[in-house]
Amino acid sequence: MAKRGLYSISIVAELLDIHPQTIRLYERKGLIKPARTQGNTRLFSPQDVEEIRMILRLTNDLGVNLAGVEVILNMRQKMVKMEEEMIQLLNIVKERFMRFNQQQETCEALVPLNEAKRQLSRLFHFDLLSTADDTET
Repeated sequence: MAKRGLYSISIVAELLDIHPQTIRLYERKGLIKPARTQGNTRLFSPQDVEEIRMILRLTNDLGVNLAGVEVILNMRQKMVKMEEEMIQLLNIVKERFMRFNQQQETCEALVPLNEAKRQLSRLFHFDLLSTADDTET
């Protein structure tokens, strides 16, 4: 195992019980993109290993060819991005909903004041609701 949780190609091949050439093929096809050292040695992260596992499941268990795997991985990547965008949008909606509720509570607090003015207007036959103070509410 290499430093910082990164694996060499031989370790990954051994972990997954595949030939290193299979991993190189997946890289040539653009299905995986391992990090490289300054000496150009491939270093695989745990996420890279999981990607290779998924490729193996798709090809070996489901019979998907590498072109199909590429389409599936691209769609998966787009779905992850869309999920992140949806979470951002949901947070914006929540924040705006909270602001709306605060504004609504402020408006509801003004309703009893207007009702009191209405009752005083009826009692004294004077229109308190049309004063300049209420143009803001």
